[in-house]
Amino acid sequence: MEWIALIALVALALGALAWLVGLRIPGIALAHSIAERMICAVRLTEDCRNEPALRAAHGADVAVLLRAHAPALLYEDGMTALPVDFRRCRTDSCAAGPGSGAVSRSDDGHRTVAFTHVIDCRPGRIAATRAWGGNCSGQRAGNLYLQYWLYYPGSATAEGSTPLKGPIRRLSAAVGHPSSHPDDWESYQVRISPSGSFARASSHHKHNGWAPEGDNYYISGGSHAGRPMPRLTSPQSLLRVRYSASRSTKDHRLILIPLETLAGRDSYRFAVTPPWRKRVYFDPEYAGTG
Repeated sequence: MEWIALIALVALALGALAWLVGLRIPGIALAHSIAERMICAVRLTEDCRNEPALRAAHGADVAVLLRAHAPALLYEDGMTALPVDFRRCRTDSCAAGPGSGAVSRSDDGHRTVAFTHVIDCRPGRIAATRAWGGNCSGQRAGNLYLQYWLYYPGSATAEGSTPLKGPIRRLSAAVGHPSSHPDDWESYQVRISPSGSFARASSHHKHNGWAPEGDNYYISGGSHAGRPMPRLTSPQSLLRVRYSASRSTKDHRLILIPLETLAGRDSYRFAVTPPWRKRVYFDPEYAGTG
């Protein structure tokens, strides 16, 4: 732990120097950048490179909240798919990762990614939110909504993660009702209000209801339908769901990419509606997924 304390001390010193003398003096900008990277390293997050993008897109305070409320991903037994960056991976094979352990990369080296979006309906922020089309009316006023969008190259509803998924896919295609389709967008959302924080997730064409926020996001195999879950602290709680206790992506291993910063995102074509064209992207209380 001594090296962590030392790095933190050096980082704070560099940050203080940058604040005192400003960025006009040559070399101070570099020192400030080094300080940021050191502080990020002390937090043990793998997302240091993208932290400036989060701050630029959402402001420093919201960027901190996005990282703090990012959930740990818990995967159903037998699931190998991981959420990835659609700009770099569009096939099931490149998004497949280890079937157990703490996973943060696919077998092809693609990082686990959550794309973020914010609807800020707090006092003083409503006008800016309405300017881009966000809905802050009624019960939304006073709340901050954090959205985490996960992309999978394919969806296989009803196939799950069982050995029968191959026969199910062939039979469903033969009868004209395919169990799979390319592209899948799922979401985990957090509502921070004066009365507390709540979470919900997308599941089969709808969002489940808001529940007190926990630390975990359970993801089903095949369809990738999800639900928020509280912290699992006992062996008994682990038995209530079918997920591999040894296969998860911890929150600090999740790369956060603001959707607002994606240039040319409309140049990509998906078999399903992407987040920025969904109603819930603008209306954070909408119960559907379209």
